[in-house]
Amino acid sequence: MVGVPAYASEDAHVLVLGRISDDPNAHYAQLKPLLDYVVPRMRDVGITEGRILMARDAQQMASYLRRNRVDWVTETASTAVQLQQRAAARPLLLTERNGVSSYHTVFFARHDNRIQGLQDLRGRTLALQSTASTSAYMVPMTELLDAGLAPEILLAPSDRPSPDRVGYVFARSELNIASWVHKGMVDAGAISSIDWQDPKRVPEAFRADFRVIHESAPYPRALELVRAGIDPKVEARLREVLLQAADDPAARDALKLFFNTSRFMALDPASEQALDALRKGVQRVRSEVE
Repeated sequence: MVGVPAYASEDAHVLVLGRISDDPNAHYAQLKPLLDYVVPRMRDVGITEGRILMARDAQQMASYLRRNRVDWVTETASTAVQLQQRAAARPLLLTERNGVSSYHTVFFARHDNRIQGLQDLRGRTLALQSTASTSAYMVPMTELLDAGLAPEILLAPSDRPSPDRVGYVFARSELNIASWVHKGMVDAGAISSIDWQDPKRVPEAFRADFRVIHESAPYPRALELVRAGIDPKVEARLREVLLQAADDPAARDALKLFFNTSRFMALDPASEQALDALRKGVQRVRSEVE
């Protein structure tokens, strides 16, 4: 936590921005400039101060939301739907980062193996990033379950799953996922379509040896959420300020620091549908896998 008093958002004049973080100091520097941009533009609805509150995980953030300690949260899609389920948080806007508002998960394997699709992963191993990842954990798990496959966690890439299950192991980074597949340490990997195109995460020399075996439907890149019970006037003004920020030169630097945000966008029916599908997927993963 970074210098935030307890129960900050009980002060009606304070807008509290929350973030789940394993590096609070770094994230504070990314969040503070946008909060400093937003707060002066909300004086007409009684907001005169902004504060930041970090949580170590989704469970703690849900607790903050339920106790009205956080007003506004920025998160990835799968964490956003978990906060909806756990704390009745509401999506406010889509967040477009680096000009991309949606992406999807790419499953890949080496050309020289016989894996052509998800069904071929039975008895095989799949590298994922971590349980915190939307594109490299939650969505891949949902895709496996929807395909009628049973995931089985492994302790190491060298472990083998049961013949009728898909073994998965955490590689911690996209580059590790690509490296493990390329070296034959695992049979397949799953990462976001953005990372798939990034040579820092999937080197060109690796990708030449890979085959895409499955792609998920698209889902939102990130979302801004507000807590249940927030003053409707504050919510409406926050939405308005964020929607206009991309057209304001004064917000340019703050948006770039805010995880390379290019603009905020209203939720459209396709995004609502994708979030609903992801919400159902998260429920299945929680009940059938974890």
